[in-house]
Amino acid sequence: MADLEKLLTTDPVVQQYVSDMIEQVPEEERTVSDIPHLLQCLDQIATTAPEYHWDPASRRFFPMSHLFVYMMATDAGWNAFRNQKFNDALAGVLQYWYKFLSNEISGHDSRTVLNDGPTGWLSPPAYEEFRLFQFEVDLDKEYGGLASYNEFFHRALKDGYRPLPTDPKAIVSPNDGKVVRWRQGLKRQDQFWLKGQPYSLDNMLNGSEYVKDFVDGDVLQTFLSGADYHRWHAPVDGKVVAVDKVPGYMFAELQSMGDDTTAGTHSQCYGASVNTRGIVVIESTAPKVGLVCVMPVGITEISSITHSVTVDDQVAKGQEIGRFSFGGSSMCLLFQKGAVDHLVPDNPSGDPDNGAPVFVNGQIARAR
Repeated sequence: MADLEKLLTTDPVVQQYVSDMIEQVPEEERTVSDIPHLLQCLDQIATTAPEYHWDPASRRFFPMSHLFVYMMATDAGWNAFRNQKFNDALAGVLQYWYKFLSNEISGHDSRTVLNDGPTGWLSPPAYEEFRLFQFEVDLDKEYGGLASYNEFFHRALKDGYRPLPTDPKAIVSPNDGKVVRWRQGLKRQDQFWLKGQPYSLDNMLNGSEYVKDFVDGDVLQTFLSGADYHRWHAPVDGKVVAVDKVPGYMFAELQSMGDDTTAGTHSQCYGASVNTRGIVVIESTAPKVGLVCVMPVGITEISSITHSVTVDDQVAKGQEIGRFSFGGSSMCLLFQKGAVDHLVPDNPSGDPDNGAPVFVNGQIARAR
């Protein structure tokens, strides 16, 4: 917070962007009055675990997104959240929050919200909404037997849930979520900042040597809500040939999307080229499938991506290969040209909340 405050008081360009984005929020939606007030709000958020709330109207599952939602949609906000200095300073605050929510800050316990009261994540309404019966959460133990709030967020599945399909040619979903879009004919380079949000492989894969392998191929992008399972699994059997993490933006959204009150969810395809993202390339053992790339994308909040595999690991279909910690998230799955037949439908509406549901280890495509 001290570093962010120093930036906002000594860098006139960043200071003007942030001051202007606060002032450009419509008065009826403005909850922050000035930069000192913004710093105060961020300090409060970064030292507090999010609450649940039985009343949907009172919920702020992602409080920093809620704080920034209207600022992101202003002309000044469009510039501020793409300013590298401001993005890096926010990343420092978010990294502290990640440690807080993981119980890595001495003297603080993020588990206070893991209770069965009206604001608790273990309350009866939350138990039903988040299908906690499927997960390694023990309601007979304090805090559900969990070590931190983040452990609750990326809680593990119990054995027997999300079984694999029996079809040996099945390609399975690496995550829970809803379809954002299926696209074919991926280009090495495209104008991803346009309203249609084309995919640009050079940008998505950060210039990786594997870009050439996915040119003219397919992408399935899915959106994970806060209620979804936040670990990701291998979509195919094979050998891991590349693992990388690409730092990027966190609260930047596509300007042409206008006022996105869902804090950037309608800019997910754009975010696949510019947000913090992971890269896991798997060389499939299935004939004709070739390379498959699992690319988790952080959206807002902490954008925390953790891999659990390394290069040269052999992975089995359905094996856990990584996780998101607290924050928004999306997933891109890349295939080589002509490798698979799609089985889940595209989402022509463009609204990520209206896409077909997918579930980890559920069949989404079939090898040809």
